Order: sequence, then structure tokens, then C-alpha cells
Amino acid sequence: MDQPPADRTEVLHRGAHLDFCRRGHWEFVRRSGVDEVVGIIAVTPAGELLLVEQHRPPLGEQGVRVIELPAGLVGDDGSPEEMLVAARRELREETGYHAGRFELLTQGPSSPGLSSEVIGLARAHDLERRDAGGGVDGEDITVHHVPLAQATTWLAAREAEGAAIDVKVWAGLYFARP
Repeated sequence: MDQPPADRTEVLHRGAHLDFCRRGHWEFVRRSGVDEVVGIIAVTPAGELLLVEQHRPPLGEQGVRVIELPAGLVGDDGSPEEMLVAARRELREETGYHAGRFELLTQGPSSPGLSSEVIGLARAHDLERRDAGGGVDGEDITVHHVPLAQATTWLAAREAEGAAIDVKVWAGLYFARP
């Protein structure tokens, strides 16, 4: 099979939300119309790290409950959106919290051998709870308020119970510490 030039991307298959692509000899996936994701490090005034838990179908035969930072797609409705605007929207949707301000801490590829996706980590400041959160459109998100000082113990216990821990949570702990 002929390969496209290394400077051109060929779409091999287009799904509802993902494109399976090839550039040169490299195959990868990309989201249709979205290249960025934002993860949010949010610590309440009481010193609790906000984490979310949701079922993720791609993991295992039945899917797995995964503990994650609140996060979401930048521009998920198809319109242009800045990363910190998406952070504000996603934090409110998933956790019910409003942040007075956000700070973009870092950004980089989430899985550079597989995907074109770039993830940014943003710190939320001056949190105020506005509602219960839980996501939109049937996302079924459970919000956890984890005392920052006990986060590693809490995460180990959840993992022992069978939950998967998204590795970005560990990066979030690094940035959340005073």
C-alpha cells in the first residue's frame, strides 16, 4: 500500500467523533474538529482536591470507573474556544464549582504516539460551589472532595477497590500542593 508523504495527513476512516489517520508510515487518531483538552486542578477553600469519577467504556471488556481531574474538550460544540474558557465551563458542568480565576500551568501531548490531542492543565482559584455538578447529557459524573493531605491514600484505596486512576491526577497533585 502506498504511503502518503510525511507532510500530508490521509484520513483512513472517519467515525462520528474520531478520524483514523496516516501521515507517512505513522497511523494515529484525532478528534473530529477538536485538538485540545483541558484538565482542571481545583482545590476548595477547605483544602480538598476536586476529582471526578465516571465510567469509561474503552477500558476493559465492560469499561471501568475512572478517577480523573475535572476535564473536557476545548470547543466541544464545534465553535472556537479558548482553553481557559473551556476550563471554566467544564469545572462548572462537572463539579458545580465556579472559579474566580484560572491559570494555565502547562500543556503538551496526551499520548503522542497515538493521538494528535494536546492537553492543558489549568489551576482554578477562588472556588465557590454553585450546584451539585455531575456533568451534562447523561454523563453520570460523581464528584469527590478529597482532602489534599490524604489524596494519595484515598487514591490507593480507590485503586484497590477496582477504580482506575488517570495518570493526570498525579500531575494535578504535583501542581495542587502549596
